[in-house]
Order: sequence, then C-alpha cells, then structure tokens
Amino acid sequence: MTGEGKSLDRRALGNAAEDAAAAHLTSHGLTVIARNYRCRLGELDLIAREQPDILVIAEVRLRSHSAYGGGAASVDPRKQQRIVKATRHLLMTRPPLAKLRARFDVLDIKPDGKGHHIDWIRHAFDA
Repeated sequence: MTGEGKSLDRRALGNAAEDAAAAHLTSHGLTVIARNYRCRLGELDLIAREQPDILVIAEVRLRSHSAYGGGAASVDPRKQQRIVKATRHLLMTRPPLAKLRARFDVLDIKPDGKGHHIDWIRHAFDA
C-alpha cells in the first residue's frame, strides 16, 4: 500500500472514531455543537454542550493497542496546551460560549469486534 493509501485509511479510521465519540456523547445527553474546530493555535475534535451550562471540549484519541499507554496517555502537557489555546480562540470568536463553564474530556477509543470501545474520561485535565 502506498503512503497515500495508508493516509486515507488512517483518516477513515479517525473519522469513524470521531463519529463514534460524537454518538457516544449524544447518547449521554450532550449536544455536539461543532466538530474539528481549527485555528492557527490548534484543533478541537468535538465541542459539546452539557445542559445547562457546561461546554465540553472533547479530545478523541484512537489507538489500536495500548502499548504506549492508550489514547488518553497521548494527551500530554504539550497537547493539553494546544487544546487550551484553541479553546481560548473558540471562546473569543463565539462569545455566547464564553459564558459556559468549560470542561476538558478525553474519549479513548479502541476498535473492537462490534465497533468501538469508548472510555470517556471526564475532567481529563484542567486549564
């Protein structure tokens, strides 16, 4: 398989993981309000609202195995800072969201025979 083919497969797996994460949040009563928010400071995978006043910034991590500690372990301090900076940008560009309390979650996703196993880590880190 060429490098481009691997890239497309990886992108498809990532999209499927984000779809599963969004469905998981929705099934738990959250409303996904944005996906893949990008700015020069970073990217936010999922942005959701948990009623009545919580803004959930969810990082989706897909790992095929846990040899390196799983997806959640890959959200190191450097990655956390990029997420926080992108969140600040989001809040500056969408003032109504700035009135909500922000929470940073990680959805650690592992493919299994039936789809995806999702470990939802609420309050994964603080800003």
